[in-house]
Amino acid sequence: MAKPCLKIVLVTPEIPYNTGAIGRTCVALNLELILIKPYGFSIDEKAVRRAGTDYWQYVNLTEYDSWQEFLDEQKPTRDNLFFFEEHGSQTIYDPDYPEDGFLVFGCESKGLPKDLLDGNEDRIFSLPMLDSRVRSLNLANVATAVIYQAMRGQLGG
Repeated sequence: MAKPCLKIVLVTPEIPYNTGAIGRTCVALNLELILIKPYGFSIDEKAVRRAGTDYWQYVNLTEYDSWQEFLDEQKPTRDNLFFFEEHGSQTIYDPDYPEDGFLVFGCESKGLPKDLLDGNEDRIFSLPMLDSRVRSLNLANVATAVIYQAMRGQLGG
């Protein structure tokens, strides 16, 4: 039986470079990347491969046509879902992440859809930003920071 591992979920990603960079991080850490359609680009687009360099072929990739299809197939428990938004009431440092958790990120321009977040307010986390002039951070940067925080115990931290 395979060891449980974190799964990175991108809901309707728009920018191929971000998806490629996150895919590269997933390869480095042996994580599954789950993409929820629709995308703002073609998954075989050169930009995705370029951002993931020559590692894109090694991404453990699963794609779903909708959030509901993802829920039906993966059957995540509520406690294993971690949603990341810039206005989360808790920070990425607050939860204890299970090894088989789902780290869920929204699209670059709009974040996660409201209907995904409704009823899950206690499952929404943010990456602290100390200067109010910064409205948001790059998705790939946030995802990488969250992934390493979530894996801290597994990586010896």
